[in-house]
Amino acid sequence: MSDKKIFFAEGESPEMLDAYAKAQATFKYFWRELSWEHRRIVPGLNVACVKVAFSQQFPGADRPTVEHMWINDINFDGDTIYGILINDPNELTNVNNGDEISVPVSQISDWLFAINDRTYGGFTMQAMRAGMTEEERQEHDEAWGLEFGDYNHVLIVNKQEENPENLIEHPMSKNMKPSFVDFLKQNPGELNATDDAGFTLLHKESIAGNLSIVEVLLEHGADTSKQTNAGKTALDYAKQLNWEHLIPVLEGK
Repeated sequence: MSDKKIFFAEGESPEMLDAYAKAQATFKYFWRELSWEHRRIVPGLNVACVKVAFSQQFPGADRPTVEHMWINDINFDGDTIYGILINDPNELTNVNNGDEISVPVSQISDWLFAINDRTYGGFTMQAMRAGMTEEERQEHDEAWGLEFGDYNHVLIVNKQEENPENLIEHPMSKNMKPSFVDFLKQNPGELNATDDAGFTLLHKESIAGNLSIVEVLLEHGADTSKQTNAGKTALDYAKQLNWEHLIPVLEGK
């Protein structure tokens, strides 16, 4: 798919356009949560998916047909979101349920995860819920089997209201710090090891916004100059994703 924001289609409401923008701006929190979910022995998420706009130009049509559909099995490398399409298109014929999908963050239209059936994100869904009657909202929520809460107050991290500091750093990043120190002591070769795409642990933890883990890596001598195959450092990703709490740490300030 191209970098063109195909979902900014004619006729979209201001509320929906605002929802798309908020979803893109906060996607990093979705990935932060999912990065920890990948390490949990016991799964903590009920659902984790991303909504993407797909388009197709049909012969004789004035403009492309656009459908917003969900993907799951999400991965993210700081630039590109990868997943599997889990919807059947209504009209499009250029994508199918089960297709492998890759898109830039600028092309998503929503994200959603749920913990203990409580949703986080879901900006487009909350925009739609805002226009529903109370009965319709109840039917919508029951169909999903999730608690969407107040459509005027979209939460983006777990226990956000009780622990606002979770907006800065995931609690698991703090809690796992001692065991991560032990891991590096037992596996020193992992400190600056790279995967096939040139990513080090410092790259991956910076993309996920994990301050405590990044600090441990730096304290043990992680090389901040290392670049991925795409030519990016951990600092590049921190700036790109606007992880403000990581930037000065990676800059050594």
